[in-house]
Amino acid sequence: MNTKLIECNPSIMMGKPVIAGTRIPVELILEKFAGGETIEQLLESYPRLTHESILAAFHFASQALSPTS
Repeated sequence: MNTKLIECNPSIMMGKPVIAGTRIPVELILEKFAGGETIEQLLESYPRLTHESILAAFHFASQALSPTS
């Protein structure tokens, strides 16, 4: 998994993790997906996203919630 696709910078979105090079928070991707949007719909709605960046957001969230991280 390409961990360089997620970045946290205090000057971007108040330091929330975002897709690198965008202001699209990981949180937004998770909320949209949990709300029923598909990866294809996310890609259509947010052209700056890639399939790989969406998977990186899922991976980031799972690692952040893991008790071993």
